[in-house]
Amino acid sequence: MPLAGGIMQHGYQCGMIWGAALAAGAEAYRLSGSGPQAETKAVISSQKLVEKFKDLNKHMNCLEITDIDKTSSALKMVTFFLLKGGTIGCFRMAAKFAPEAYKEIESTLAEEVIDVPQQPVSCAALLAKKMGLSDEHQVMAAGLAGGIGLSGGACGALGAAIWLRGMLKDLKPGEKLDFNNPAALEAMEKFLAVSNYEFECSNIVGRKFENVQDHSEFIKGGGCSDILDELSSAFA
Repeated sequence: MPLAGGIMQHGYQCGMIWGAALAAGAEAYRLSGSGPQAETKAVISSQKLVEKFKDLNKHMNCLEITDIDKTSSALKMVTFFLLKGGTIGCFRMAAKFAPEAYKEIESTLAEEVIDVPQQPVSCAALLAKKMGLSDEHQVMAAGLAGGIGLSGGACGALGAAIWLRGMLKDLKPGEKLDFNNPAALEAMEKFLAVSNYEFECSNIVGRKFENVQDHSEFIKGGGCSDILDELSSAFA
């Protein structure tokens, strides 16, 4: 839930894309286990999912689709969700995207990947490893790299940190994660301080990554190490 509304309602990539990318990683782990092959497939699948979502909805960012984010007035939110039927519209988007995402994941993961880089493949997967989480969590997070599938959007490591923190939270029966989760808010603050208050990967890095190999070389060379260290320390 904290990824809904484009990362805690900040208006970046639609939560459906984050969820689909995590699903792609889960399936990649089921089919290929852990390691660079599975992570590479997860990233490539996420690239395809972003393109499919944009084909269906013209945009990938929640703000561009709904024209609202956490800074919007209460009146504007009520107008969108209640008077304009925004909730129903989002449900329809999900119903339309889900089967297409499933087909995209299955077809992409069935393809053989020849050019597989050595680890680390993904910044988000590396963050999960730094946090001491399982191989499955690492592969699930892998596709978030480079702003989800290397698309340059809001930082995949930040999204992974928020999601992974949710996985670690000891929820009471019936309790749900919300947008004001203290640990997620702390991670957000730490991230913004070290990223010079930039959310988007392409702005932080100064470019988009050409492919998985390009991103892997960047991470191996110490790229974004300050962000990864800060995010992982938030949950030490």
